[in-house]
Order: sequence, then C-alpha cells, then structure tokens
Amino acid sequence: MRNIRIGVVEDEPAACQKVLDYLNRYQSENGEHFTVSVFDDGSKIVEGYRPIYDILLLDIEMKQMDGMEAARQIRKIDSSVVIVFITNASQYAINGYEVQALSYLLKPVPYFAFSQEIKRSIEAVQREADDSMLFEAGSQRTRVELKAIVYIESIRHTIIIHTLDGKLSITSTLKELEAQLAEHDFFRSNSCYLVNLRHVTGIEDQDCIMSNGERLRVSRPRKKAFVTALAGYINGGLQ
Repeated sequence: MRNIRIGVVEDEPAACQKVLDYLNRYQSENGEHFTVSVFDDGSKIVEGYRPIYDILLLDIEMKQMDGMEAARQIRKIDSSVVIVFITNASQYAINGYEVQALSYLLKPVPYFAFSQEIKRSIEAVQREADDSMLFEAGSQRTRVELKAIVYIESIRHTIIIHTLDGKLSITSTLKELEAQLAEHDFFRSNSCYLVNLRHVTGIEDQDCIMSNGERLRVSRPRKKAFVTALAGYINGGLQ
C-alpha cells in the first residue's frame, strides 16, 4: 500500500478537524494510508516548502496568505502536487485554473463529495507516480520529477542527484537506482554515472554532452550499448 502525503491548510479549527475526520474515515473505508500535515495559514506551508506532498487541501480565505497565493508560490517549485481548494464561495475557486488546481469543494463539505474528490486526487497521484520518484536525504523525503534529473553520480558511498535546479545527496547505490530507473530511459555510462538519455545532447569521443553543458565519460565497454540506447530513445520519439 502506497503512503499518500497530504497537506491540509485551513485556519478554522472546526473546519480543519472535519477534514481530518473525513480523511480518517476515507482511510478506513478504502484501505488507503495517509500521512497528514496541518498548517493554519498559507504562509506556513509556503515557508520552506519542499515538494514532498502528493495532495494539498487548501482553504482559500486565510488571514496572512490566502490559499490562492499559497498555490501560486508552491507551483513555482512543485508542478505535480494535486491541489484541491476548499472554500466558502465558488467565485474564489474560479481562478483555480491559474494554478492547475484539480477541483474545489464548497463548504460545508458533505462527506460523499469529499470522498469523491479524494478518490479523483489519488487517481491523479497514481498517474503521476511513474513520472517522479521519492528520494530520502537524511530525515527528509523529497520528490523529484524524473524529467528534471540530468544524471546521477556515485561518489564513494554517496549518491548525488544532479537536477535542473540543483543537487541532492542521498544514501543509496547506483546499482539500485539503475534497476529502479531501468524503464525510464536512464543508462549507466560508466561506474560513476547513471545518465538520463532525455538530457543527452550529443556524443564527442568518449564523452556524452548533457543539456547543462557537462561532459560525462562513457566507458569504452559501454559505449556501443550507450549509443544504441540513445538512438532507441531518439527514434522512439520520446520527449
């Protein structure tokens, strides 16, 4: 059973408790497992936000930062989290398209409507699951879109995930990650690098040129297979 991480952002204690009660009921009735974090203002979740959530349930009207502005800030660094607004007035939710919200619920929210939206949200999360991956870095778990990973590097007992936005250090092995990403167009170019073929822009001598301008060594024994895999990726018409 996959653990689904949900952020509840609601400044009304009674309304917040109702959402939590609904989530507990949904878990019991549907065999799901949720890890829920609660915030009492949009500013609280935006501060230090990390893309670790699968679903956000956002109230819109809040004192310091409303749910719409919080969603705008979150979308700058997390394009995949499912957002559902919970609001007193539908006119506030109309602008939800700006932040690619899945839907909105009107207060007072009946359980049936809530459960239907949670079901839709979980289905959306499951569709995204193949396109992202959770990495454990110390005590934190961070979700990274696979298309944002340029390459993965092994340095002794540390794995460095090189993404379009920076680097992430985790404890794992290149062999383990190679197996996990085997169906996602990653290729082991040598003992140190697992390359995302999506980001290979060319090959020169024994190096592959990455979209960030870096040159990564392709070992001689692996070069023929690497070129074949790259050609297969390109000819496959993948993005």
